[in-house]
Amino acid sequence: MPQWPVYGEISGPLVMIGFGSIGKGTLPLIERHFKYDKSRFTVIDPEDKDRHLLDERGIAFLHKAITRENFVPLLKPLLTEGSGQPFVVNLSVEVSSSAVMRLCHETGALYVDTVAEPWPGFYTDSRLTASERSNYALREQVLELRRALGEGPAAISCCGANPGMVSWFVKQALLNVAADCGIRAAEPCSREDWARLAQKLGVKGIHIAECDTQRAAAPKPRGAFVNTWSVAGFVSEGMQPAELGWGTHEKHMPLEGKRHGFGPGCAIYLMRPGAGTRVRSWTPTAKAQHGFLITHNESISITDFLTLRENGAVTYRPTCHYAYRPADDAVLSLDEMAGAQWRQQEKAHILDENEIVDGIDELGIMLYGHAKNAYWYGSQLSIEETRRLAPYQNATGLQVSSAVLAGMVWALENPQAGIVEADELDFRRCLELQRPYLGPVIGKYTSWTPLEGRSALFPEDIDKADPWQFKNVLVR
Repeated sequence: MPQWPVYGEISGPLVMIGFGSIGKGTLPLIERHFKYDKSRFTVIDPEDKDRHLLDERGIAFLHKAITRENFVPLLKPLLTEGSGQPFVVNLSVEVSSSAVMRLCHETGALYVDTVAEPWPGFYTDSRLTASERSNYALREQVLELRRALGEGPAAISCCGANPGMVSWFVKQALLNVAADCGIRAAEPCSREDWARLAQKLGVKGIHIAECDTQRAAAPKPRGAFVNTWSVAGFVSEGMQPAELGWGTHEKHMPLEGKRHGFGPGCAIYLMRPGAGTRVRSWTPTAKAQHGFLITHNESISITDFLTLRENGAVTYRPTCHYAYRPADDAVLSLDEMAGAQWRQQEKAHILDENEIVDGIDELGIMLYGHAKNAYWYGSQLSIEETRRLAPYQNATGLQVSSAVLAGMVWALENPQAGIVEADELDFRRCLELQRPYLGPVIGKYTSWTPLEGRSALFPEDIDKADPWQFKNVLVR
């Protein structure tokens, strides 16, 4: 076994909320890379099917669902017992990120999560407008909490693979394209610096371009939703409105497109679910592909981070959105669910590392519109490499859990940072921590555009003057 580096010490109680596929995968990384008191480590989850992993390690397990009513009396005693600084690792679904962040601020606890999560019922609340139940709205809740709380213990919002890692890939990709285009520029030191670099390069937009080719030995049974990560998480975000950061180069608002009436105005949403919306994109393995425009926090935070303003007016902003081609079983599951009028299957199953026979999760970002057309940069992590690197997870899971690891280390190294987004972290430090778990990390240019291969047999309303208009990307 290799000698894994120890990155820091968790001096107080350690609480992990959620022990699903990502929680299980994060556990061995915590064991490898941190000093902590095992007797002060508690895991909380409403399901106990994997509690044997904790029992055999002597880690406390609370078989409970955290709710709006019980989260304070349940968590506060755990976080305030004994000395040292507590740490909360929130890997749950249907537990309000903002509510737990506020409690962590009050108790002096460090915090990291992988998604801005609401309490149950948010996504299907008919009293809310589509805008109010969007990821844009959830992000605004976190940012409003930041403004209200001010300085305090580090709390990192949305620090998984995406959102999270992909924001670090964007920065490295901008530097790579600048170097390859012969553009000399000092490394950016601020949000404005990064936005000016993207503008100088001529970047019109960014796809979070992913292709998951992991394949199980047994075919998906009917009546089951099969995925390589949280089924509940995928279904909930898939049923939200499709959302994207909206760039200044865009000339055509989609027919179903709507603007938000609050916040920075950096994104739009479509009056249709992301799981029913496809976009044209590209990854090195698949080449041209159709992906789902699933709403994600990074589509909004990256666009907002790379916005330039002069005298209050926006002068530059890239388009940004997810273009996700899930594993074949997940695509079939979505199709089956859509055919049932979006009623989820009764059974849900996450493929573990023992069921998958081969495949990779190719997850990266594609910068487009610059002098070299388009550049994909990201991780090509295979199931075989994952098995060698860490237990209890597939390739998709390790891309997430290793980003959680990076976020935890950054929080320990910057304990008074307050509430921050992954876009604001030191991308070099985070990628340095995560790279050992990502398999090949490559950059590749492509001449592909969303106009490639469009058939004259079926005339379309497209913008031939600018291939990178979103109207050319959207599959109708």
